[in-house]
Amino acid sequence: MNIKKIILGVASVALFLGLSACNPGEGGGDGGTTGDVITVGFAQVGAESGWRTANTQSFKDYFVEENGFKLVFADANQDADKQKQDVRDFIAQGVDYIVLAPVTDSGWEPVLQEAKDAGIPLIVADRQLMVADDLYLTYLGGNMRGEGDTAVQWLVDHIAAEGITDPINIVHLQGTIGSTAQKGRTEALDEAVKDKADWTIVAQQTGEFTQAKGQEVMESIIQQGLAFNVIYAENDDMAYGAIDALKAAGINHQELIIISFDGNKSAVQMVIDGDIDVIAECTPLLGPQIADLIRRAEAGETLDKVTYSIEGFIDSTNAAEKLPIAFGS
Repeated sequence: MNIKKIILGVASVALFLGLSACNPGEGGGDGGTTGDVITVGFAQVGAESGWRTANTQSFKDYFVEENGFKLVFADANQDADKQKQDVRDFIAQGVDYIVLAPVTDSGWEPVLQEAKDAGIPLIVADRQLMVADDLYLTYLGGNMRGEGDTAVQWLVDHIAAEGITDPINIVHLQGTIGSTAQKGRTEALDEAVKDKADWTIVAQQTGEFTQAKGQEVMESIIQQGLAFNVIYAENDDMAYGAIDALKAAGINHQELIIISFDGNKSAVQMVIDGDIDVIAECTPLLGPQIADLIRRAEAGETLDKVTYSIEGFIDSTNAAEKLPIAFGS
């Protein structure tokens, strides 16, 4: 329900309350709803990966009129400045809620304050923000540091189980620098390497979460003649690119340990085929979960500031059972 509609005047209030028993206390802008439909502006990062495509589709599939929503979608194409303008456009349109999957986690205070001043609740999705928590309603997404810790612990356990005694030389393909996923997954690996005398990161460079950039970076690393036995790719698409580069160079990627993140169906099949060793899960299917948070806010419920998706890992022990329910293609 919509706060600004309620303050049009006493007569309007009386009429409105006579027509609806919904709680208006969590509402947003003044031009976003038609009847009981809640208009949601979704400011998406871009379309850099299979994960992101599935994430966008989950919103488009769920935020439809039959479920009580209208979706206004904006794609930032990895441009933080454009994304800030996208949010300002939503504010100008008077949407009821804004969902923001931020390109980076800083520099958002002025825009979020504008949304707050306009009375539009904002939900942060997938990537967290470095802002005061009174500037947004809640965060929903993966625990990116937790995902990194899961991947690192799997590597520790795998080394022990396989009796590997060689030094661990790691190629680290980072995601978009400054994003929550990159920071959390990088911190986990960096801290693990500091604690282990026989672990070394021989190359650490961003592949920007894309297959093409992941392949480009991996090709450069191969050309440098660096010795490595582990690839830590911060998403599936960069893992695909790295494997393509290894194949082109005549290197048997199945003799390396390849760690990935997310859990696209193609990547899960590659675990089954022995091309990827482990995937730390990160579900993109956040649309219905965000809708549930909005409904709870509309009902007057106070939401926790942080809600994490339930995630684990996928390796040879469970990939076959994970494949039928994996996202993407």
